Amino acid sequence: MIRRYTLPEMGAIWTEQARFERMLQVEIAVARAQVARGMVPVDALVAIEAKARVDVDRIAEIEKTTDHDVIAFVSQVAESVGPEGRFLHLGLTSSDVLDTALALQLVDAGRILLADCDALLAVLVRRAREHAGTLMMGRTHSVHAEPTTFGLKLAGWAFEVARGRTRLAAAVDAIATGKISGPVGTYSLLPPEIEDEALAALGLRPDPVSTQIVQRDRHAAYLAALAVLGGTLERIATEIRNLQHTEIGEVMEPFRQGQKGSSAMPHKRNPIVSERIAGLARLLRSYAAVGFEDQPLWHERDISHSSAERVVLPDATIVADYALVKTRALVDELVVRADRMAENIAAGLGLHASSRVLVALVESGLSREEAYAIVQRCALRAADERRPLRDLLAVDSTVAGRISLGDLDALFDDARHLAHVPAIIARLEQLDRPEAARAAR
Repeated sequence: MIRRYTLPEMGAIWTEQARFERMLQVEIAVARAQVARGMVPVDALVAIEAKARVDVDRIAEIEKTTDHDVIAFVSQVAESVGPEGRFLHLGLTSSDVLDTALALQLVDAGRILLADCDALLAVLVRRAREHAGTLMMGRTHSVHAEPTTFGLKLAGWAFEVARGRTRLAAAVDAIATGKISGPVGTYSLLPPEIEDEALAALGLRPDPVSTQIVQRDRHAAYLAALAVLGGTLERIATEIRNLQHTEIGEVMEPFRQGQKGSSAMPHKRNPIVSERIAGLARLLRSYAAVGFEDQPLWHERDISHSSAERVVLPDATIVADYALVKTRALVDELVVRADRMAENIAAGLGLHASSRVLVALVESGLSREEAYAIVQRCALRAADERRPLRDLLAVDSTVAGRISLGDLDALFDDARHLAHVPAIIARLEQLDRPEAARAAR
């Protein structure tokens, strides 16, 4: 991933140096398990642990001849150790090292991403409570529907992020799987006990039945979890973009001192962070598609997944990390314009109360069809003539004969019809406890 979207901690996991260091960890863990069974001399392990080092430039130089990065890696590390280096990679196949090291990298990346989710959740919950009573118009099909509160919108985002975190946590747990089972998974060169001991030392579990590789459904699930989480971030970003429309103007992205919106138009204050998040979510979905394609490998493995994974796994975790961090900052500093929300509700001429009037007329004894026709007729006229719906209903003979003016006014009192909002907001308490947040559904 380009530097622009790479945050330091996540980027450090995916450097060539870090990749080969993880591979060396695997080699040493296996050597330790072999020493315990007399397969490698103790003094050889001592030398390996003391002298083994990774030289990325030397590996690249050797690979020019071998055209095989694992052989180049083993050769370079063996050079750094000296004669005892011949005990490195004893009984291993390349994928024993590659897939196990990759699992370590993906677990490390997953920990960062889960922490990112926790930070975003905390901000969403705080701001949802802050705006629990901030009245705004709810919209369906981009048209005024009924009032809601901005806090409810934020609360819905919070629970969706919590579900995404749960999916990601399951994927990270599943990816914590390695294999030291040989060329086709039969333990032809090393016994299963070596695998058990080496992987336990690395904090991984063995693949119960591997081939030459760890099966790629785990990697597909990991990428899928990131894609779904990216969809949640895009949903948040898209709503912010919509609400920042000039004609709506209910929220605005933070705009720092000295920031510019357009090289040509000084007045511009554009939702650029939201748009960037939306664009990066598309990448996450595309990476998931590659993960699905990598599942059906031929026989005990082919190498078609390898080149793709070298791109999509680092990039997906880097992009998800960046998008989560940016979304957290966006929500944290979002400018909420409650005054503009109130203006937009008033501009709707009370049409949003049509469903309440409909119910009241039905309860008065009219059929639903009759009541619907009356309310629809008055609502369409109100919209066409730009007159308050309440005023037109008040002079309608049928409505006046069934609903008193006092009761009619009550139907247009939005606060009375949002009485259950506090109970919904109270559900955020489920996300205050980490274990509950992780199991949120």
